[in-house]
Amino acid sequence: MSTRDYIEKDYYKALGVAKDASQADIKKAYRKLARKYHPDANTADAKAEERFKEVSEAYDVISDASKRKEYDEARTLFGAGGFRVPSGPGRGAGGAGGNATFDLNDLLGQMGQRGGGGGTGGGGGLGDLLGGLFGGGGRGGGRSAQVPRKGTDLEAELTLGFADSVEGVTSPLRLTMPAPCTTCMGTGAKPGTTPRVCPECSGTGHVSRGAGGGFAFDEPCRECRGQGLIIDDPCPTCAGTGRSFSERSLTVRIPPGVRDGQRIRIKGKGGAGERGGPAGDLVVTVHVGRHPIFGRTGDNLTVTVPVTFPEAALGATIPVPTLNGTPVSFKVPPGTPGGRTMRVRGKGVPRKDGTRGDLLVTLEVAVPQKLSGKAKDALETFAAQASEDPRERLREAAGSA
Repeated sequence: MSTRDYIEKDYYKALGVAKDASQADIKKAYRKLARKYHPDANTADAKAEERFKEVSEAYDVISDASKRKEYDEARTLFGAGGFRVPSGPGRGAGGAGGNATFDLNDLLGQMGQRGGGGGTGGGGGLGDLLGGLFGGGGRGGGRSAQVPRKGTDLEAELTLGFADSVEGVTSPLRLTMPAPCTTCMGTGAKPGTTPRVCPECSGTGHVSRGAGGGFAFDEPCRECRGQGLIIDDPCPTCAGTGRSFSERSLTVRIPPGVRDGQRIRIKGKGGAGERGGPAGDLVVTVHVGRHPIFGRTGDNLTVTVPVTFPEAALGATIPVPTLNGTPVSFKVPPGTPGGRTMRVRGKGVPRKDGTRGDLLVTLEVAVPQKLSGKAKDALETFAAQASEDPRERLREAAGSA
C-alpha cells in the first residue's frame, strides 16, 4: 500500500467513530460492524466480506495506541497537501539554495536532534515516523521491517448459563480469523507461478519521490505497493492477497463469578505475531442468561421464598433452595413481616480469595386464593380475637399532618 493510499483511507470513518473516540467506543463500533458483516453471516455477499476486511483493517490500526498515534501523525503531516517548509535562505525556490534537492528524512532528523535526541542517532527521520505504518522503508533499508510486532487482539463472544457464570466453566469456542491462503500458501500467486521482483524498486519495496519545491522523501513503491514483489497471475482463491479466513476451535476456561458483559483477556490466543513477535490476545465478552428463581447482587445471590401466614406469625423452619440444588434449613423467627430479607452465609458467588458471598432470602407471605369452610371459620375467629390494628399508626400519622 502506498503512502498516498494509506493516508487517504479514513479509518475513523470506516468504523463510524470520531477522531477523538475512546478505545471503548472504537471496540464497541468494531464489534457491531464485525457481527453485521462477518463472512459466516453473509456467505453469498462478496461486498459484505470486503466491508468486513475494511473494518478489520481499520480496527487493527486505531485500536493499537502506537499504530493510531503514527497514523494520526502521518495524516496530519501529509493529509493537507504535503509537508511544507517555510521559505528562507537555503530553503525553497526563493532562497539561495532554491535549486538544491531537499530530503525530508534529513529535515526530520534535524527536528529530532533539536528535540533532545542528542546527536545523529537522536532523530528517527521519516523511516522511524512511518516505519510502524508501512512495515519498513526509509533510508534505513529494512531496519523497521525487522522489528518484531505483537499480533492483533481478537474479539469473541460467549453466552453462559447463570449457574456456569457463578461456578465457572470450561467452554469450547470457535473463532474465524485471518490466515495464510491455503491455495497459494500465502504468496498470493496462482499455484505453479511465483511473484517476480518489482523492477521499479528492485525488490526493496520503497522508492524516492519528489514532493515539489525541491523536496524528496522515500515512500513505499506504488508499483508493488511496498511488497517488493509483483504478482502477474493472482491466486483465484484469495485474489492475490495471500490471506483467507480460517476457523479455529479452542477451549477457554471461564473463572467463577464472571458477570454479564465482563470481558476476559486470554493471553497469546489472538492473531499471529509479525516478524517473530508474540501472538495477540483473545478478548472474550461474556453474556449471562437469566435464572428462573435466582438473581445476583454483587457477590451475593438473591431468592424470594413464599411462607404461609402461620409460619410468619408463629415462626418455622423451612427449606430454602440453593444454586447447587441442595436446600438448606432456614429458621423463620416468629412475627416475621412479609418482604423481610434475611441472610444465609457462604451460599453466594465465589470470590478470588476463596470465600463466597451470601444468599439473600426475601420472605413473601403467601395469601391463599381459596379457603375451605373450616379454614374460613378459623380465620374469622382469629380476626375477632386479634387486638392489634395494623393501620393504627397510619391513622395517627395522617391526623397529625
